[in-house]
Amino acid sequence: MLAPFPKDPRYYQIAVLSSLLINGVGWLEFDVGWQQIVILLSLTQITQYVCTKVTSLSCFDPRSALISGLSLCLLLRTNGLLLMSVTATMTIASKFVLKWHDKHVFNPTNFGLVAMLLATNHVWVSPAQWGSKMFFAFLIACAGGVVVYRAARSDVTYAFLLAYASILFGRAFWLGDPSAIPLKQLQSGALLLFAFYMISDPKTTPNSRAGRIMFALLVAIGAAYVQFGLYRTNGLLWSLAVCSIFTPLIDQLLPGTKYAWNADNLSARVKGEAHEKDRFVPRALDHLVS
Repeated sequence: MLAPFPKDPRYYQIAVLSSLLINGVGWLEFDVGWQQIVILLSLTQITQYVCTKVTSLSCFDPRSALISGLSLCLLLRTNGLLLMSVTATMTIASKFVLKWHDKHVFNPTNFGLVAMLLATNHVWVSPAQWGSKMFFAFLIACAGGVVVYRAARSDVTYAFLLAYASILFGRAFWLGDPSAIPLKQLQSGALLLFAFYMISDPKTTPNSRAGRIMFALLVAIGAAYVQFGLYRTNGLLWSLAVCSIFTPLIDQLLPGTKYAWNADNLSARVKGEAHEKDRFVPRALDHLVS
């Protein structure tokens, strides 16, 4: 008997990202045409298929590649079709090449965007395209809340948002700015997309809940430093890329169960995070509690 709702959280993310893309192109007038959308979605799927065959994986799975393709459609901007094609190919290939203990090091979309931002001045990200309207931010947050709950990654998302909001309000208090400024910053559609659909990637976040909370704090601090200390744009993307390098170390210090898309494991994690009561103890202290 089929369950009324799919257990795999990727279906929910695909549905939400597709809706956001349709809304962005149809109503918000995003600077991305259907030709670019077709190219990005096609190349991500083709690259996924080729890499699956080259690495001799059991079967071709289009779901994660579709999520990456939709994310690139929402975030990537360039006037060159070649650069667009390279970004799509590099994004998916990174999942198969940049791995540690059979786990992705970087969020694929994050890696593709940051790599191309470093390589050329003809690729950019347009965070302002989403605006900062409270109603739209509320819709993104509600839809994103369903996605991270189904993926059992609510902890990293809400820890990041709480830490980043604390930094924004603390900075406003220090500078004597009105609270309306950080409130406006928190309504950014780009910030919410990052929090609910990028930093929460189950395959690239630390395995334990304690590790994920630590990771979220590091990303929030890094993003604030890039934006307010270095006065650079895309602080969220840069911070996530750098902090992802330390995920293997966090997994060593705060070990936990590695995430899998298996429906049975996923259901257990959604209900109880796999009972991670022992996983707050760093590996170096295991002998003290055994």
